[in-house]
Amino acid sequence: MHKRILIVEDEPSIRDMVAFALRKADMEAIQAADARSAQMAIAERVPDLILLDWMLPGMSGLELARRLRREEPGREIPIIMLTARGEEMDRVNGLEAGVDDYVIKPFSARELIARIKAVLRRSHGDDGSGTIEVGGLRIDGPAHRVFAGDEAVVIGPTEYRLLHFFMTHPERVYSRAQLLDHVWGGSVYVEERTVDVHIRRLRKTLEPWQLDGLVQTVRGAGYRFSTSE
Repeated sequence: MHKRILIVEDEPSIRDMVAFALRKADMEAIQAADARSAQMAIAERVPDLILLDWMLPGMSGLELARRLRREEPGREIPIIMLTARGEEMDRVNGLEAGVDDYVIKPFSARELIARIKAVLRRSHGDDGSGTIEVGGLRIDGPAHRVFAGDEAVVIGPTEYRLLHFFMTHPERVYSRAQLLDHVWGGSVYVEERTVDVHIRRLRKTLEPWQLDGLVQTVRGAGYRFSTSE
C-alpha cells in the first residue's frame, strides 16, 4: 500500500518538487498551502506522515505541530519539519513541539526521501509481538497501545518506541548513543540531543499517572528504566 504523505508548504514550486519526488518513490502526495488546509486534509483522511514547513501564512508550522500533538489523530502522525532555520535552539523548539525530524532547506529529493523512510521505519516498525508489563505500565504489542493500570495512555510514535525499548530492557543504563542505535536504528540524521527531548516528552506523557519517575537519569552515563528509586 502506498504511503500517504501530506505536504504542508506555502511555496507552490517546493510543493510540486516534493510531490514529484514522492510519486517517484511510490508514495502518495497530498498538498496543503496553509495550516487550515492541512487540518481539513487530515480530517478527510489521516496521512502516514506530514512534511511541515516552519514558515506558513497565518498559523506557523511550529504552532500547527503543537496543536496536532494535543489530540487524536494528530498525536500519532509522524512529522518532519521543512525549514531554513538550522540553529540548535530552533531544532530543539521543533522537537519539543512534537516534530520527529528536521530537513534543512535547501535539500535534495534523495535526502528527503531517505528521511521520510527512516521516520516511517522507526514510527511503525515495531513488530507488535506480545504484551509487556513493568511498574504499572502495560504495552499491548498487537494493538500498539500503552496502558497505565486500566487507562489508555495517549503517546506519540517515537515515545512509544522509546518506552517499548525501555520496558523490554529494564534496570540497565543506556547512553544517548546506545538509545539512538536501538530506538532510532543508528540513523545518521538524528543527533544525541534528540534523545533528551524525547525523554522529556516521554516523562510528560507518564506524569499524569505519576509514572514519570520510572525513566531515570543516570548522571554522566545516560538513562535507565527502573522501578527502584
